[in-house]
Amino acid sequence: MMKKLLLCICAVAVLGFAGVVVAQDPPADMILQAEIDKAKKPKPAVFPHAKHQEIAACGDCHHGAENGKQVPYTEGMEIAKCESCHNSGIEGLPKEVATYKDAAHKNCRDCHKKAAADNPALAEVFKGCKPCHQ
Repeated sequence: MMKKLLLCICAVAVLGFAGVVVAQDPPADMILQAEIDKAKKPKPAVFPHAKHQEIAACGDCHHGAENGKQVPYTEGMEIAKCESCHNSGIEGLPKEVATYKDAAHKNCRDCHKKAAADNPALAEVFKGCKPCHQ
């Protein structure tokens, strides 16, 4: 009886801790680096995640996949590494998003172009590679 109680307490503690870990906020800044392309030595991109959370919805950047097809982000969806699809060699992905590098660049550039069109002062901020790849 005592062993069962102790086992139950341990299980509750582990599951409770796992919930806390899952519920943590992502880091304020993230370093985006393709694992597959490391041999090419691309400069990693510094991504201010917290800043983007203030101005965009999660689904503006994140999405899921089911049966090899993109599905919209839904609240609470597990966010997989981008390279689990982009760079995976999945058949049928458009060339512009087949690699992590191309998908990330397309996603960021499309949004930054729209933001710069709405606020011309941002055009210079987003110009070239250095704003992200420092």
